[in-house]
Amino acid sequence: MNIDLLVHGGAVLTVDEDGGVVHNGAVGVHEGEIVAVGPAEELCTRFTADESIDSSGCLVLPGLVNTHTHLAMTLLRGRADDVTLQEFLERVLPAEAELLAPKNVAAAVRLAIAESVRAGVTSALDMYWFHEAAERAAREAGWRLHSGPTFMDVPEPPDGLAYEQRHAWARRDLEARGSAHAGRRPVVFAHSTYTLSPDQLTEIAALAREFGALLHIHAAENVTEVATVEERYGKRPVELLASLGLLGPDLLLAHAVDLTGPEIAALARTGTSVAHCPVSNLKLGCGIAPVPRLLSAGVTVGLGTDGAVSSNSLDVLGAVRQAALVHKADGDPTAVGAEQAVRMATIEGARALGLGEHLGSLEAGKRADLIVLDLNAPHLRPLHDPWSTLAYAAHSADVRDTVVDGRVLMRDRELRTLDERAVIADLEALVRADLIMS
Repeated sequence: MNIDLLVHGGAVLTVDEDGGVVHNGAVGVHEGEIVAVGPAEELCTRFTADESIDSSGCLVLPGLVNTHTHLAMTLLRGRADDVTLQEFLERVLPAEAELLAPKNVAAAVRLAIAESVRAGVTSALDMYWFHEAAERAAREAGWRLHSGPTFMDVPEPPDGLAYEQRHAWARRDLEARGSAHAGRRPVVFAHSTYTLSPDQLTEIAALAREFGALLHIHAAENVTEVATVEERYGKRPVELLASLGLLGPDLLLAHAVDLTGPEIAALARTGTSVAHCPVSNLKLGCGIAPVPRLLSAGVTVGLGTDGAVSSNSLDVLGAVRQAALVHKADGDPTAVGAEQAVRMATIEGARALGLGEHLGSLEAGKRADLIVLDLNAPHLRPLHDPWSTLAYAAHSADVRDTVVDGRVLMRDRELRTLDERAVIADLEALVRADLIMS
């Protein structure tokens, strides 16, 4: 049988339920779908391929899933460091209102995609303005972007749409994009419980559910946010979402740092998921999300980088390491283990997006999002345990090949669908034109 792509010869970490590793394994891909995973000898005999990747001496694993980011914030990288979350917002929001436009967002997203592909990130949930420009950039690069209308009731939104106009525009957008398919689903973004009223949140959630969309929202990022919402509405953010009937399997919370026991129980009971962003939470002094307690309660937890202003990179492997380390600070080295951290960046991230049947593991019938990590470096040898190697030793620069939906976006560390020099030059041109805040 002839197929499109055969990746063969490396150790294949499937990230299936059993956590299987196929040594000298192979992955067969046809029309964007994984058609077989197994021993290389068997698959190389069974298939002929239009393109073949020799992964000998490498680790093959599912592409990494970034469950919370703001890709176009690469525009502002390094411009709001060493401040609190509230100071961060005071700096960034006015700059966004002044600087953002579709052209600028597209340039910034292309840079973010180049960075992500190099880091083995094959898909991301991107909450930001001018998502149409971001989606065009992703389509041109062949990269899997999960995006959609964003709601944030601020005085001067970058796109100039008042809330009522935005609601009508969002409906048209959702009608045009249709239902979930092939590793993608509609998404609606509600910024937070402090930038949207309860009535607005209820309307936005109803719109999302009408179209079967995932609803994504910042919640309980730090104690100041929680206190602000509690003073305003008499309820903490998660309590407020619960009282409005918004918790459920179609809701994904970003951050969820400041949670009570009853709130964790409510998330577990309703099937609400969490995007854990350990790097930005530490950098902004927000604290450490209670991930071990969330996991013990049965809450699905994925990993996110947040934007490149609050975390300064889109390195999901870096978030894996941080997640595997930071929760041990209380004295329990088993709080979040290596395998759990890697799963949070792959299959659990896919499940948090409601796409676990399509993404996040290397299994026949799933979309072919995979990466090849080069093990031929001193810091990666010997390979006693691939989970441990990924969580504690690997770096994003170790990613050699990146495949999205069966299309090779990077081979031998060379980007195929983006002109990296042009992408960098375009963004630098914006800086030289003084479009970035001083």
